[in-house]
Amino acid sequence: MTDTDLDGLLPELVALLDTATRENHVPGAAVAVSDGDQVIELATGVLNLNTGVAATPDSLFQIGSITKTLTATLTMQLVEAGLVDLDEPARTYVPELTVSDPAAAESVTVRQLLSHTSGLPGDVFTDFGRGDDAVLRYVEGLKDHDQMYEPGRMFSYCNAAYSVLGLLVQRIRELPSWEAALREHLIAPLGLTHMAALPEEALLFRTAVGHLDGPDGGQQVAPIWQLPRSAAPAGASTAARARDLIAFARAHMNGGLAQDGTRILSEASVAAMREQQVALPGSGNLLGTGWGLGFALIDRPGGLVVGHDGGTIGQTSRLRFAPDKGVAFSVLTNGGDALPVFEAVERAVFGALAGIEAQSRDVPPQPAVPIEAEPFLGSYADAGQRVDIVRSHDGGLQAVLTPLGAIAALTGPDPQYKPLVGYTPSSLLDAEPERGRYLEYAVPEVDEQGRATHLFLGGRIHTRMSDADALRYPLLENRPDVRPTVDHSPPADVDLG
Repeated sequence: MTDTDLDGLLPELVALLDTATRENHVPGAAVAVSDGDQVIELATGVLNLNTGVAATPDSLFQIGSITKTLTATLTMQLVEAGLVDLDEPARTYVPELTVSDPAAAESVTVRQLLSHTSGLPGDVFTDFGRGDDAVLRYVEGLKDHDQMYEPGRMFSYCNAAYSVLGLLVQRIRELPSWEAALREHLIAPLGLTHMAALPEEALLFRTAVGHLDGPDGGQQVAPIWQLPRSAAPAGASTAARARDLIAFARAHMNGGLAQDGTRILSEASVAAMREQQVALPGSGNLLGTGWGLGFALIDRPGGLVVGHDGGTIGQTSRLRFAPDKGVAFSVLTNGGDALPVFEAVERAVFGALAGIEAQSRDVPPQPAVPIEAEPFLGSYADAGQRVDIVRSHDGGLQAVLTPLGAIAALTGPDPQYKPLVGYTPSSLLDAEPERGRYLEYAVPEVDEQGRATHLFLGGRIHTRMSDADALRYPLLENRPDVRPTVDHSPPADVDLG
């Protein structure tokens, strides 16, 4: 594409960004778009509703789990240097790694950590303070958590795996912290002048705060700015401007070369990060159709899209690039319903510059797909959430979602009750949207009785609980419209006691 094409898109992007943020109660947003060597950037709204400071293209927003792509790139630099073997057990480099299943901890490979197939507990956000040892103490603390499934068996989005990778990078680089490795081996060589790994660094810039839904239906400033530093390599606190994320994406599209010609990875390593390691269950409309070494892979009509989303406390982000078309965009937001904003930008950018159809949402089919209820019924859990699939008194199916652990501390312990409809022969879908999104409840595999061994929801695997574990939590006794269903499956590996 030409410079004129990208410049011609700017007025449309300005108008749609202003409209989409206003209609979806997003306080502020920033966007950058790249087509070949050309970049445009824009911003709208405010960084903080309490202060009214305006968002600008140079403003920093938290990028959340897009950080994982940085950690993955740091790891691949070590692989390329011959210091790490992708298929070597991670404990070769991080001997502190252990979970309740010693055999699993001993066999988890670096490749499985990168591709979210390790089976480690995903949403563990234990706070080990602000010291440089926070990530080390976090990895040591995984010994108190259960392995979810055998390494390599299936995909489950895993924050813990990236804290392990962060410690691996820190240790092999012989640096005091993961943040130091990020600065020395990515931020500096890529010339990222507006990226901060710690909050005291972000304070030097024009930086957004997160916003959450307030009691009056509007947005209010979030009470805390960041997640624990122990999850920094997974995305707890990294902040950046939209243009700096585009510079990172362009290096991946340019065969590992920064804009000034500095090489951060070889062409072979860049290509390897986009090779599918695992197919994702379900429709692929939430996270993607597959996963590489750090990146989501999204097969769309018109071409392959690569990227990652991010979410912290009141801030959400999206990075997408089409490697075969040389087009990339990033969107950073600080509250409200960001999904329609992401979708509007994606439709405009990929439609005009790449000829790629934007990622679609899951929506209930009309009529609903007939399904057998028995494979789904039961109780499931991961480190951050319990899910009960039960029959309601009208004969339909309902999901009861209850936060657990640190997630419950952040969001509150109250369960959500969601009616479900048949979506595909092996998945259910919310009957009613939450912020316009219908979540899919997919079954990746069944046991010899035809019952789901796991439930795939929100990118996470939830393991079927035993009767004893499920009955420890009588969540449904005060809901007259819900009839609990006792699951008679064999004991599972999950122990929430």
